[in-house]
Amino acid sequence: MSKKEKELSDDELRLIGRKLDASREDPLGPSRPLTAPEIPQGVDRRSFLMRSAVVGAAVMMGQNLSAQERTEKAVASMPPPSVPLSKDLDVVKQEKGPVMTTVDEFYKVGPGPSSSHTIGPMRITYDFYQRCTKLPADKLAQATKLQVNLFGSLSATGKGHGTERAALAGLIGKEPATVDPLFLDSLRDKPDQTFPVKLGDKSITVSLKDVIYDATKGDFPHQNTMTVKLLGGSDVLLEQEYYSVGGGFIEWKGYTPPKKNAPKYPFSTMKELRAHADGNKMSIGQVMLANEMSIAGRTEAEVFALVDKIINAMVATVKSGLKVSEDDVLPGPIKLHSKAATVYKRAMDEPNVADRGVGLLSACAIAASEENARGHLVITAPTGGSAGVMPSLVFALGEGGRKLPPEKIREGMLAAVAIGYLCKHHATLAAAEGGCQAEIGVASSMAAALVATAHGAESRVVENAAESALEHHLGMTCDPVAGFVQVIPR
Repeated sequence: MSKKEKELSDDELRLIGRKLDASREDPLGPSRPLTAPEIPQGVDRRSFLMRSAVVGAAVMMGQNLSAQERTEKAVASMPPPSVPLSKDLDVVKQEKGPVMTTVDEFYKVGPGPSSSHTIGPMRITYDFYQRCTKLPADKLAQATKLQVNLFGSLSATGKGHGTERAALAGLIGKEPATVDPLFLDSLRDKPDQTFPVKLGDKSITVSLKDVIYDATKGDFPHQNTMTVKLLGGSDVLLEQEYYSVGGGFIEWKGYTPPKKNAPKYPFSTMKELRAHADGNKMSIGQVMLANEMSIAGRTEAEVFALVDKIINAMVATVKSGLKVSEDDVLPGPIKLHSKAATVYKRAMDEPNVADRGVGLLSACAIAASEENARGHLVITAPTGGSAGVMPSLVFALGEGGRKLPPEKIREGMLAAVAIGYLCKHHATLAAAEGGCQAEIGVASSMAAALVATAHGAESRVVENAAESALEHHLGMTCDPVAGFVQVIPR
């Protein structure tokens, strides 16, 4: 025993013992709050939560801050509130009610590399194209031009995401889930192409020149704002302002969300979701199944068919990515070589089973991510930028590794989407708003819930798995090299 240990009194030893006992009471409980329980008055709630996440990351790196100090640091580090999210946006209004998002709204199929900068803009211009087709014939007869203006983050980083190509594709009537990625590649390789847009008896010629990279800074309702116009000479025949709010979700000025049925088990927090699961002796996945059936009016078989379709699409992206030669070069000026095939080969040569499994998982995640970087079809889970995480786990839990029964993976997918819903409901899925913690962080949290649920874990374990995964990504920011989501320095 050292001299210092001998100098400790009996009272001090008993105090140390009580502290150790207290720390063992709940090994899965939080060690200490990362932020104060209440949000300061006069501070934007969404911005505060995301700045708190950054400060929380500093705490986990060893800085010893009280809850009050963390709150003050979060408020002090918040950007100027000159361009807050508009309170008129439905994505902001949704925070005040129960989660009403459905599986088909959340898991979307579309081209990479970004759900907010590629899938969202294509959905937007396709929506505008559909509106134009419904205009009276006399108005369409005056039409001479279609024009898209990109603002904020869409303008600042759109070139690296192929936003102009996606926007043009939507204008000529192509949808994200069915567009041929080779068509988008052709726009990149031959940017001077023109296309006819048939509106009634009128045909309007459009090209990439009709997509304008406009102001990057301004008083926009959302960081991803864009306008689309149908012009007759200098006269505006139809104009709509749109917002790509993250994860491929879109809204427009005056947007009214579609009417939905009430959820069977309404929740807006994980605590409420767990209460439904535990009180009814159900898993989180089963609660989400019941809500999906209630909100969307689907049968159990229809929900399962929809989830299976998403699972199959995820597996397909992994397989496609693994087939690409390691000599392949990803689009863009960085000239980054594909790595999925190389990592896969190394994993298969690994004699240690555990290391081989980790290598396989990494290869699958890289494969799906590289498909996203190529602009090929991926699944938002929750976004295009994070489209490699969930597919890698789905593949590894199924035919690529553990070979779990399909119903287990299906239930895990429903539990995962609950985590995504909550993050969208209370924070954001848009990296333009919340950094990469909003994409990769949420995707990893969803994947943790998937794995835990697929292995039959109770709701508390699912919650802790999701929380731990998200916690380890707090403070992750986005700074793509040359505007491309391929190399992102931290």
